[in-house]
Amino acid sequence: MNNIKFVLGRFLGAIPTLLALICLAFFLVKAAPGGPFDLERSLPEEVEANLRAAYNLDDPVYKQLYKYIGSILQGDFGPSFQYRDYTVTELIASGFPVSLRLGAFAILLALLFGTIIGTTAALNQNTKLDYSVMFFGMIGISIPNFVMAPLLVLLFSIVLSVFPAGGYNNGAFLNMVLPVTALALPQVAYIARLTRGSMIEVLSSNFVRTAKAQGIPMRNIIFGHVLKPTLLPVVSYLGPATAAIITGSVVVEQIFGLPGLGRYFVQGALNRDYTLVMGVVVFYGCLIIAFNLIVDTIYGFIDPKIKTSR
Repeated sequence: MNNIKFVLGRFLGAIPTLLALICLAFFLVKAAPGGPFDLERSLPEEVEANLRAAYNLDDPVYKQLYKYIGSILQGDFGPSFQYRDYTVTELIASGFPVSLRLGAFAILLALLFGTIIGTTAALNQNTKLDYSVMFFGMIGISIPNFVMAPLLVLLFSIVLSVFPAGGYNNGAFLNMVLPVTALALPQVAYIARLTRGSMIEVLSSNFVRTAKAQGIPMRNIIFGHVLKPTLLPVVSYLGPATAAIITGSVVVEQIFGLPGLGRYFVQGALNRDYTLVMGVVVFYGCLIIAFNLIVDTIYGFIDPKIKTSR
């Protein structure tokens, strides 16, 4: 019963956040100069007026926002201004599987290698291996993925000719290696440093010293006693990490020419496609809130003190 109340409380707390996101994104898009039909000045004025009326662009801003929120509650993000034969919902449905595939592989890769590297560094604290890991981790944090992606293309596609420089090719393995790596590398560095710091702190705890004094093998201590409390900060970080990978995929998809949501977002921004930009922003916002809710829920089950304190 307490678990249900905890999850329900987190869910209800996410609703005002989502509403604030919708309002902020709506007013920011409306504040941008130009309009969705500015590139079609060859149209007669009466035709353009009819288009604006058909898309409710002549209504007051508050009425447009009210209608938009009502449409979202019905699962309708509205029609696209530029992709005339598609709704925004259809465009999101066609691009999201590509972005989901890319982001899922990237976060799994970051979690796997970040945890292994951070654990290795913590068990070899203040050695050359530890310093080397942290040095490369700092490089991974310092270089954003929109810089890392062209560097990977230059090295592995142009110089070594190992992987394709772009294209989706129905999600073929070789085509996914570079974009997934570009997204995952910064998060590998973050998770590695977070795991290292957390494990060093746990290894200095009294219960670890007691286990060592009892003659328990170090391997059993790590897997049986140390690993779980070590991963608590990592689990908590997975929400922001997933958000960073999702938002970073917008740029990476554009660089590698992947048909994901990033392509629609960029094209929508360039074409002043209000509904498309809003739809992608709100959809991304829902995903980020959902991932944070899942992480908070998992954290609550792992550490019951969180539920009690909240």
